[in-house]
Amino acid sequence: MTATQTGTMEEEHAARFAAAFSAVCDNIEKVVRGKRQVIEQALLCLMAGGHLLVEDIPGVGKTTLAKALATSVGANLGRVQFTPDLLPADVTGVSVWNRQDSSFEFRPGPIFTGLLLADEINRASPKTQSALLEAMAESQVTVDGITHPLPEPFMVMATQNPIEQEGTYPLPESQLDRFLMRISVGYPDREDELAILHAHESDGLINQLGSVLSIDDVKTMTKLVTGVHLAPELRAYLIDVAEATRRHPAISLGMSPRATLSLQRVSRARAASKGRPYVSDDDIKAVAAFVISHRLLLRPEAQLQGTTSDAVVGDILQSIPVPYDRV
Repeated sequence: MTATQTGTMEEEHAARFAAAFSAVCDNIEKVVRGKRQVIEQALLCLMAGGHLLVEDIPGVGKTTLAKALATSVGANLGRVQFTPDLLPADVTGVSVWNRQDSSFEFRPGPIFTGLLLADEINRASPKTQSALLEAMAESQVTVDGITHPLPEPFMVMATQNPIEQEGTYPLPESQLDRFLMRISVGYPDREDELAILHAHESDGLINQLGSVLSIDDVKTMTKLVTGVHLAPELRAYLIDVAEATRRHPAISLGMSPRATLSLQRVSRARAASKGRPYVSDDDIKAVAAFVISHRLLLRPEAQLQGTTSDAVVGDILQSIPVPYDRV
């Protein structure tokens, strides 16, 4: 797969993008059964150059998803189990005195990888959580005044348990806004769980998984996403959605400009994954909840009434007229 010279995605490149995208999803689905939409959303996040927050209970396949995604695209996987005693240096790395040449030598932490699994991120202190902010925003780490670039592509896949809140530190809005998308894996249905039981009778299923793409392929596909056409009418539609969240009576904190840009990026990636070199309103609607919901802050009275951010996003999308022009 090669990038276009003009910076605009052509139909031929869109078709190749969709074929490669589907092949990766098929590969991951060998070990993550019955969760095609979850797999697609995680891969969209990678292709859009963002970071993913997976919020779900233990044991539904979050770690397996991360391992399978990294293996399928030929990326190195790093894992950090976040705990209350974890220090920022345990994530970013530390400078160590080298006696031989009488100088400090930087020893990279686990964050220097292609895909970082930040397991139970909300169990670490805010100081340690903040160690990820620079890396997530700028793909670099600064230690002792020296900046160290991270590998490309770089993606953080963080998990947290929404049920067990004792001993946790809720992620602040500023950090939630750094995550391009938030998804939930959920329980498998009966047939898929039976297939899981059968497939996992033998150990090492994840180790049998092979790579479908290379890192260079991922870089090319990420670049191609930026060339997907977005009509001016749909740009205005994105602004309409953002403004609606800012004045909605149930929301005290609406979409930021970063959130609007994020929705644009993921909509482009979704269009490419469907083999189209242009964004439609269906692309925006399909990914809106995954991109927007975790960035919204509901008013206390709305929470007491049982309102959810996903429901608010759904109401907003239904209330805003869709542009007729899709290209």
